[in-house]
Amino acid sequence: MPQKKIFIQEVGIRDGIQGEPALVPTERKIKWAAELLDSGLDVIQLGSFVKADKVPQMADTEELFRHFSALPGKEKFSALVLNMKGLERGLKCGVGTFCMGSSASETHSRENAGMGVDEAAGHIAEVAREALKAGKKVQALVQSAFGCGYEGPVPAEKVLTIVKKYLEAGVRNIGLADTAGHAHPLQVRELFGAVAELDPAAELSCHFHNAYALGLANCCYALEAGVTYFESSLGGLGGCPFTKLPSGNVCTEDLVHTFQRMGLRKDIKLETLIAVARDAAAFFNRELPGSVMKSGSIVDFKGTL
Repeated sequence: MPQKKIFIQEVGIRDGIQGEPALVPTERKIKWAAELLDSGLDVIQLGSFVKADKVPQMADTEELFRHFSALPGKEKFSALVLNMKGLERGLKCGVGTFCMGSSASETHSRENAGMGVDEAAGHIAEVAREALKAGKKVQALVQSAFGCGYEGPVPAEKVLTIVKKYLEAGVRNIGLADTAGHAHPLQVRELFGAVAELDPAAELSCHFHNAYALGLANCCYALEAGVTYFESSLGGLGGCPFTKLPSGNVCTEDLVHTFQRMGLRKDIKLETLIAVARDAAAFFNRELPGSVMKSGSIVDFKGTL
């Protein structure tokens, strides 16, 4: 069976830095975004439309979209929205792809969205409908799909109930997010298989965190299960600040390196990604979780074992 094309969405400029105490200047975000675009990644998530006093790192999201709206490649930028107000703001500044989601965990849903699971999922379904009516691309995620830092295991039935609401709203890019980092490979294969049974034509996407060092393994099993959209963050930055134990995202350079060793996505400029990750490490003045940024690509390694 031929391998479908893999798409990678870089979320470092949004998810990666949202909880960082050191504010990243707009000029530095523009620099990183331009370099990530040049690397050949498919989508770069520029920010989210949230209250600046709640998430100060996202205060310049409109400015970022307006900057890139006049440049080639503007269709490759996405934004996260949480509600109708965020959608309205995104439409005004030219966002083409909207990412959104709700949690399958009651506690996490209330921490993150201020409402219960059913209400939050219904709300996101309505936001998705409006975005689709406006002719925009939509990706809808189920957060805490594989477990919750507050509640522990999350029943698959709760996840699939939310997926059905997204599908009924007309969304065809459906994602599962491992917000707490609890997923393991066999669970990944089984749950994505169940989602695919609901709509075999749906595009599947994944967002894994690396709390227990299983992020890349989970990505590989997701690939095997038919997932074609992968979210990752430069240097492994990030983690949901509204979960009990925030943990970094799957590292973009490590994910691309893994795929390239498997013969996939060799068009992406890995060295460009490594350079951006090293620049981020220098900016935050600390070592980031990514491995390939430290070791370099094994494909280019000239030493002896």
